Amino acid sequence: MSKIFTKRLVVFLAVFITSLLLVACGDKNKNASKDNASKDPTEDQFDKGNKDDKESDEPETISIMLNLHTPQVPNDKILNLLEEKTNVILDIDWVPDNNYNEKLNTAFATSTLPNVVGVGFQQMGQFREAIRDDQFWEIGPYLKEFENLNKLKEPIIKNTMIDGKIYGLYKGTALSRQGIIYRKDWADNLGLPTPTTTEDFFEMARAFTEDDPDGNGKDDTIGLTDRGDLIYGAFKTISSWFGTPNNWGEKDGKLLPEFMFPEYVETMEFIKELRDNTYMNQDFPVTSKDDQQAMFKNGTAGIYVGSMGDVGSIYNDAVDLNLDVEYDVQNYIEGPNGEYNIWAIPGFGSMVLFPKSSVESEEKLLKILEFHDYLMTPEISNLINWGIEGEHYTVVDGKVKVTEEQEKFDTEVKPFQSLGIGEPETRGSYEGYHEYDVKLKSDDLIADNDNYLIHDPTINLESETFVKDADRLQEIINDATYNYMLGEIDEDGFNKEVEKWKDQGGAKMIEEFNASK
Repeated sequence: MSKIFTKRLVVFLAVFITSLLLVACGDKNKNASKDNASKDPTEDQFDKGNKDDKESDEPETISIMLNLHTPQVPNDKILNLLEEKTNVILDIDWVPDNNYNEKLNTAFATSTLPNVVGVGFQQMGQFREAIRDDQFWEIGPYLKEFENLNKLKEPIIKNTMIDGKIYGLYKGTALSRQGIIYRKDWADNLGLPTPTTTEDFFEMARAFTEDDPDGNGKDDTIGLTDRGDLIYGAFKTISSWFGTPNNWGEKDGKLLPEFMFPEYVETMEFIKELRDNTYMNQDFPVTSKDDQQAMFKNGTAGIYVGSMGDVGSIYNDAVDLNLDVEYDVQNYIEGPNGEYNIWAIPGFGSMVLFPKSSVESEEKLLKILEFHDYLMTPEISNLINWGIEGEHYTVVDGKVKVTEEQEKFDTEVKPFQSLGIGEPETRGSYEGYHEYDVKLKSDDLIADNDNYLIHDPTINLESETFVKDADRLQEIINDATYNYMLGEIDEDGFNKEVEKWKDQGGAKMIEEFNASK
C-alpha cells in the first residue's frame, strides 16, 4: 500500500468520525431543548441562572456570617439542597443574635470578615468611613446584570446609599409594624370599644386595672405591660401618637433630636401618669421582653404595645393557659392633635455587604452576586423561608401553612431565613397563611400603617460625632427619660440632662447633621 494512499485513508476516516460526532451532538442538543421546554418555568429560570453551562462549573465557596434566631444551628437538610441547586459551597458562621454585633465588630477590627456580612441599618453609620475608604465593594454598577437583583425596590435602595452609591443588598421589612394588642374579651366584659385616641387608650388601661376585667373579684390585673426598651417597647410608638419626630425632626428650618420637641415631654408625662396610677407595671424600665410578654399571656396585663404581628405567637402561648382568651389589634390611635402618626424604619432591617479583604476579585464578587440572584428566585426563596413543600409546609389559598411540627420547622428551616434579601413581592415567594383571624388582621393594619409614616430625616445624612459617640450620648437621654417617668426628676431636671447631652458632643452632632443636608 502506497504512503499517499495510507495518508488519504487516515484523513478520510478522521473526517468521517468527526461528522458522526457532530450529528450525535446535534441530536443530543435537540433532545435537551425538548426536555428544557417541558420544564417548569421557575425551574428553568433557576437552572439557567445568569450563566450558561452552570453545571459544568466548579462549586463556588462562599463564606457568610448569619444571625441565629434559634437555640441551635440547623441540620444540613436545607443547606445540602441549597448548595446543590445553586452550585455553591456555603461556609456559614452561625452567630447567636445577642452576640452578633460584638462578633461583627471584632471581625471588622481584625480584618477577618467573611465574603458576605450582614449589617443592621442602625450600625451603618460606623461602617461609612470604611466604605468610603474603599474597604467594601460598590455593587450598583453590577445589579443590572442580574434579572432578580434588579427587582429590588428603588426607594429602599436609596435609603441604603452612601454618597449616592449602592454597596449592599437589603433585607426588606415592613416600614412599621407598630400598634397595640389588647384583651378583647376584657374589653367586651367592660363594654369598652376599640381605642382610637390616646384618651381611649388611657381609659382602657384604667378600666383593665380598676374594674375587674376578668370578673374573678380580685384586684390582680393591670392595663399596660411594658419593658426597658424606649424604641421597640411602648414609648416610641406612643410618642408617635403625640406627634414626636422620628429620631430627628425639623424646627424653624433646623434639624433637632426628637427629645428637644415638646411632644417628647408630653409622651413622658403620659406614661408617668399611667405608672403613677398603677395602670402599668411599676418596674417597666428593668423588665425584659420575655417578662413583659409573660404578663400579657398569663392574664396579668391587658394591653401590649409593640409589633402587631406578635399577636399570633402570643395567642398560641396564651391559649395554652386560658382557652377563653381573646385578643384584638389596633394601629390607629389619634394623639391630642387629632392625627394619627407612626414611626417608620427605612424599609430594611439590615443589608449585606461584601468586604474587599475577603472578596479579592471582581470575578469572585460576581459569583457571590449570582448566588444572591438565585436567592431571589421563587424556588430558592421559598426553600430558605419555608423549606420543602409537603414536609415543612403546604400551600393553602396561595399561601404557606407551616407544618404543625413547629420544632422540626425551627430546627431545619427557620435559621435559613436570615439568608433572604428583598421582600416576598420582589422575590415572588409565598407569604404565610394564618388561620387565626386576628393575625390576618394584623397584617392588614401593618400595611395600613404605610399611610401614616413618620420618617427619620437623617437616614442619608452624616455626623462624625454620631458615628463615634451616639450610643454614649443616647444613654444620657435614656436615663433622663426613665428618671422623668419614674418621678425622679422634673422637666427642669430633664432639660439639664439635655444640656449635658449638648455639652458632651450633642451640639456638634446637631451642627454636623445640619451641615450635611
